[in-house]
Amino acid sequence: DLGVWMLNVHALGGERMLQAAREGVARAGRAPLLVAVTILTSMDASDLAGVGINGTPEENVVRLATLAHSCGLDGVVCSSRETAELRALLGADFKLVTPGIRPVNNKPAGDKKRVVTVDTAFGNGADYIVVGRPIRDADSPREAAEAIQATIAKAVS
Repeated sequence: DLGVWMLNVHALGGERMLQAAREGVARAGRAPLLVAVTILTSMDASDLAGVGINGTPEENVVRLATLAHSCGLDGVVCSSRETAELRALLGADFKLVTPGIRPVNNKPAGDKKRVVTVDTAFGNGADYIVVGRPIRDADSPREAAEAIQATIAKAVS
């Protein structure tokens, strides 16, 4: 009723939570896309080990995305480093939302450890991108947003 077109939950909530979220969204009159966050782009293997998760970010993203897919979610939030593999594994209809986007001029990554450019994100198969700090922290956020929009237009054409 609020006009939400996409919302997310965290895949680490597990199968029961993902299925409950799917069921809840299905009851909406105009159901938004439901995606699951996999592994944050600010995390690398040592960060995962620090919270008791074994394996690389990429391995865990694939595992969590496969779980979200099997629970009927519409897609996942993942680094662009995993999108090509996920697209091949889970199909063209499974939505891939990519944060950790940095402009071509390579602004600082900040706390992000797995960043890519707009071109790379769409080239690897992202359906949507999330751009925050490069716009928020720019001298002119409007100019930064317009430059990114122009890059998106070229990337998807």
